Amino acid sequence: MITITLSLFWVTNRRKGIANLPDCNKRSEAMEDHFENEFALFWISGNILFFEYKPGVVINLAAAQRIVADRMQMQKEKVYPVLCDVRGIADSDKAARDYLAQYGSVLTKAVSILANQTISIVMISFYLKISKPQVPTKVFSDKAKALEFLKAFV
Repeated sequence: MITITLSLFWVTNRRKGIANLPDCNKRSEAMEDHFENEFALFWISGNILFFEYKPGVVINLAAAQRIVADRMQMQKEKVYPVLCDVRGIADSDKAARDYLAQYGSVLTKAVSILANQTISIVMISFYLKISKPQVPTKVFSDKAKALEFLKAFV
């Protein structure tokens, strides 16, 4: 459970350069405002980027690199507030968490993390207090409240 929960911090850390991102030409489905790969669904609605992990997904370093590269390519250099639904994550490894901590919040204005287990919410909240993300970031169990938070950044 701790490994799963700690993987949720990816969206909270510093904006950094985007060097070392993998080739993004391996998309499985793409449109202007919607994208899907084997790990997640991404779509833009109301100037908010929605990011939803698929159920049972396991994130390793290669997956983390692919997820970030695909999201950034879809965004086309535009910065968005992001609603990140992490409820589908089953597990992640340290290399993936480290990569996501470094590159996961590039091109974001603010982040709402949507989680559904009390322990996950508590652990993410604790992490946010000690990590001091450079973009406004909060964790929610209610999607409507998560969206309300992001509306100030649209």
